Amino acid sequence: MDFLAAIRRESDLFYATAADADPTLAVPSCPGWTIGDLVWHLGEVQWFWGSDIEMRATDPGTVEAAKPARPPGYDALVDWGRAQAERMVSILGQTDDDTTVWTWSPPHQTVGFIRRHQVQEAAVHRWDIQSAAGVSPDPVDAEAAADSIDELLAVTLPWGVDADRPLAGTVHVHCTDTDGEWFVHADGTVEAIHAKGAVALRGTASDLLLTAFGRVGIDTVDVIGDEALARQLLERINTE
Repeated sequence: MDFLAAIRRESDLFYATAADADPTLAVPSCPGWTIGDLVWHLGEVQWFWGSDIEMRATDPGTVEAAKPARPPGYDALVDWGRAQAERMVSILGQTDDDTTVWTWSPPHQTVGFIRRHQVQEAAVHRWDIQSAAGVSPDPVDAEAAADSIDELLAVTLPWGVDADRPLAGTVHVHCTDTDGEWFVHADGTVEAIHAKGAVALRGTASDLLLTAFGRVGIDTVDVIGDEALARQLLERINTE
C-alpha cells in the first residue's frame, strides 16, 4: 500500500479539524489532554521521526536534544504541526526503506518501519481530534487499518505475549471489509490464516484497529466465543 498517501490523508484531516477546533476542549480518548495538547503531540511526533531520519540517528536522545519549543499560540501551533507532517512525508519520500536509523523496536531499525508505523500514528490521532471536536469521526481506511493491525500483532503483541506469558487460548481476528485474517496462538505467534480459535474478533478493519487502541469498546466488534480471552488479548497489546 501507499504509506505516504495514507499519512498525508490522515494528517490533512487531522489539521483541517484542528484549524476549526477549540484548543481548550478535552480529548476523552487521551485523558488529561486538550485539543491543543494533542496538536502539539502529533506535531512533535512527526517532527521527531523526520529529524530521526534526517540525522540518521542511532540514539533518540540526540534527536530529543534538538526538539524546538512548543509554539506559543494555537494558530501558530497548528501551522507548525502541519509543516511537520509535510516535512516528515517529504523526508520519507526521499529516503530508501532499508536506510538504518534508530526506532523503538530493536528488530526494526529502518526507515521502512517508520514509514509503515506513522500511518497508524496519524490515523488514530485523527480519530481522537475529530471525536474531541464533536465531529463524527471518519473510519480509518480499510487497507491502512488492516495493515496497522498486522503490524500490531507482529511487532507490538510480542512485548506482552510470549511463551513465558501466554494467552489463555487462541484468537482468530477477521476483517469483514478487506483482506485481513490472523490466527494468534497462545504463545503470541501469529499466522495470517483462517482457523477456528477459542474466540473470534470480527469487524471492519477500522473498528478492529480502534478497539485494539482502546478508542472504542469491544462491543463495537463481534466477539464469538470466550470474551474474557478476547479482552486479555486487547489488554496485552501495549499501544501506549
